[in-house]
Amino acid sequence: MTIDKEDLLNSILESLDRIKYIKLEDIPNIDLYMDQVTTFMEKQLRNTVRNPGTDKILTKTMINNYAKNNLLPPPMKKKYSKEHVLLLIFIYYYKGILTINDIQTLLNPLTEKFFQKEGFNLGDVYSEVFGLESKYVDLLKEDVVRKFQESKDTFGDAPEEEKGFLQFFSVICMLSFDVYVKKLMIEKMVDCLDAAADEERREGKRQKTDV
Repeated sequence: MTIDKEDLLNSILESLDRIKYIKLEDIPNIDLYMDQVTTFMEKQLRNTVRNPGTDKILTKTMINNYAKNNLLPPPMKKKYSKEHVLLLIFIYYYKGILTINDIQTLLNPLTEKFFQKEGFNLGDVYSEVFGLESKYVDLLKEDVVRKFQESKDTFGDAPEEEKGFLQFFSVICMLSFDVYVKKLMIEKMVDCLDAAADEERREGKRQKTDV
């Protein structure tokens, strides 16, 4: 098996340069019907999927399921606001690494505090977190390059005909371990958020009982 790791690395770096988040100003300021929401998401996120010809971005069934699981507030007169779309974007990025319950734990406080609120709102939250994109992509590219370089020093004693594959495998292992650890950290933080919410609910019940 022959894999040109330099060509692959360059391809990965180029793909990272093409990552673009949906800017707040790109989202329509008018309420949208469900078909319009799915069309918008399809247009904006098609280049993020592994198999552009077949992978689904967002379907009516998905949206309905998100609403049933309290991830998404109900539409008004079958129309979805700009902030509904923002929540769907968050869900889209989270669903690959978190369970529905974890996403609910993470998004419910955002919805309660900032969804369609005056002053500081969900749009401000979205712009702040996604505005970090360019800086993070640069750091991610540096990390990928470093892992590819480190892989060249692995399997020094392996048979020459197998060394290329094994070094390629080592890159995948390093990237996979990074994802695994970060997923554990995210889950730990979500658990802390869930515990804090439970304590807040218990405190609220105690206050009502004391009255």
